Amino acid sequence: MVPDAIEREIVIDASPSVVWSIVTEGRHLAGWFSDGAEIELRPGGRLSLTWREHGTYEGRVEAVDPPRLFAFRWQTREGTFSDANSTLVAITLEPMDAGTLLRVVESGFATLPWPDDARARYANENAKGWLTELEELRNYAAGVAAARSDR
Repeated sequence: MVPDAIEREIVIDASPSVVWSIVTEGRHLAGWFSDGAEIELRPGGRLSLTWREHGTYEGRVEAVDPPRLFAFRWQTREGTFSDANSTLVAITLEPMDAGTLLRVVESGFATLPWPDDARARYANENAKGWLTELEELRNYAAGVAAARSDR
């Protein structure tokens, strides 16, 4: 059975407002998540993420509720962007004494128009990928927070 969603959490030693800018601004997304990023930060806005080794993936912003919730759909590896050929990523931020609890939930794997084994493989790849990306986010946030405290 293909899981429909994957969920990951991480505590980041930075305020929600700092983490918000890191997960919603193209210049920051390109610092930890992709090699290039463009985003229209509004519901219905265009999202474009580029990786040198994988190409460009299009998406659409679904929800913007600063500094608590950012959600977007992004195309899977095949075809062009559509609701049927994309997954939904929801990032929530909660303040904590030690900084910010960031939770990412990516859903929609079970309804991708692929054979079960391909959907399961894609979900597994993304589950592993989020572990790597969130660690990169934590390290990137530490640098951003340090740079802001130096001012």
